[in-house]
Amino acid sequence: MAATHLVGGISSAGRSLPGEAFSVQRAAGPYLWDTDNRRYIDTALGFGGTILGHAPPTVIEAAQRALRDGPLPAFAHRSEEAAAAALAAHAGALTRVVFTNSGSEAVHLACRIARACTGRSRVVKMAAGYDGWYDDQAFGNAGSMEAHPAANHRPDNGSMVLARFNDLADAEAVFAERTDIAGIIVEPMMANAGCIMPAPGYLEHLQTLARRHGALLIADEVLMGFRLHAGLTSHRLGLDPDLATVGKAIGSGMAVAAVLGRLDVMRVLEDGRANRAGTYSGNPVACAAVNATLAELDQQDYPALLARGDALRSRFAACHTGSAVEIETSGYGTVFTIWPGARPTNYTEALAFAQPTFSLELHHAMRARGVIVMPQCFGRVYMSFSHGPEEIDALAAAFQAAVAVLPSET
Repeated sequence: MAATHLVGGISSAGRSLPGEAFSVQRAAGPYLWDTDNRRYIDTALGFGGTILGHAPPTVIEAAQRALRDGPLPAFAHRSEEAAAAALAAHAGALTRVVFTNSGSEAVHLACRIARACTGRSRVVKMAAGYDGWYDDQAFGNAGSMEAHPAANHRPDNGSMVLARFNDLADAEAVFAERTDIAGIIVEPMMANAGCIMPAPGYLEHLQTLARRHGALLIADEVLMGFRLHAGLTSHRLGLDPDLATVGKAIGSGMAVAAVLGRLDVMRVLEDGRANRAGTYSGNPVACAAVNATLAELDQQDYPALLARGDALRSRFAACHTGSAVEIETSGYGTVFTIWPGARPTNYTEALAFAQPTFSLELHHAMRARGVIVMPQCFGRVYMSFSHGPEEIDALAAAFQAAVAVLPSET
C-alpha cells in the first residue's frame, strides 16, 4: 500500500531504496523478509546497529522483561547503573557514562561537554565525516559543498570548523589559525564517506595535537564501537581519547547511545557547567538491551568474524564487472565499502572514484539475487555474528553473478 501520511514513505532519508517498493515484514539473524515473504540476506543491518544479527533472542527477552516492568519511570532505575558499569568495563579510563537515545544526540552532548570543560567555543570536525544530523554537527557531512572546500578556504559555522581527514598539515594549520578550539572529533574510520581508513600515524598525530593545545580528543564511535572487538576501536588503534560516543552495536537494534568520558571531564555535568536531559535517555528497555548485548558480545569470536568478512572482501575483489572493471573494497571485515576500480585514501579521491550508477545497478542486481546492499556509492556492507559460512558463500556467489551482468559502462 502506497504511503499517504508518512512523508516520503519514510522517517529517515537513509531508508529510501530505489526501484520496486520494499517494505520489511520481519528480520531475524542475517535475514530480512519483505511483505511478500521473500527472504534476503541483509548487509545493511540497521546501518551497523545489529552486530549480533537481527533480533538476538537474549536481548529481545531482556527488553521484553523490562517493558513488562514499566518502560518509563521518571526516576533512576536498577538497570541504569548496571548498563553504565557494563559499558565502562569495556572503555578503559572512560569510566563515566551518560545515556542518550541516538548517536546524533550523543555527539551533540560530547561537544557540549568539551566546550564546558575547556571554556572554548569551537570543535574541529573532519570534512566529510558523519557525526550526526543535528545542525551544528551536520556541517560538512559528505555530499555537502563544505565537505570538499577549496585549498585556501576553511569552512566554519561558528561552532564547528572543518579539517581534512588524513591531512597532517591541515590539522596543524587549523590550530595555528584559531585559539578557541575545545576539541577534535574524529571517527576511527570515515565510514559514511566510503570507509576511508586513517593513514598510518594520522590519528595519533591528532591526539598529540589536541593535547599540545589543551583541546580534548573525542572519538566518535557510534558506528565503529564494538565492531572490531568488545570495546572501543580507538583503544584498539592505540589512542587514548578524552571522550567517546557509542551507539548502534551496544543495543542490538534498540534506540540507545551513550557518551563515555574520564571522571575529570564528565564532572562538568555534575557541577552545573554543562547540562543534560532527555525523558527517554537511559530508559529501562534500552538499558536492558545494553546489558544483554554486552554480555553476548563478550562471548563472541571477533577474530573469526573479521576473518570471515575479510575472506568475503577477497572473494569480491576476485570478481570483475562485465566490462572487466576490477573491484576494490575499503574498511574492515565487519564493515566495508565496495569500489569499482580503486579504493580512496581521502575524500577528494572518494569523490573521484565514486560511480553512483555502478552502486545503483549493483543494488538492483544483488536484490534480484536475494541480497540487500545499500544503493549509495558511499554505502557500507556490514557483517554480523549471525553471518556464517553459508551466508558468506551465498553473498560471494550473488556478487559474482551480479557484477558479471552489470552494464558495460557504469
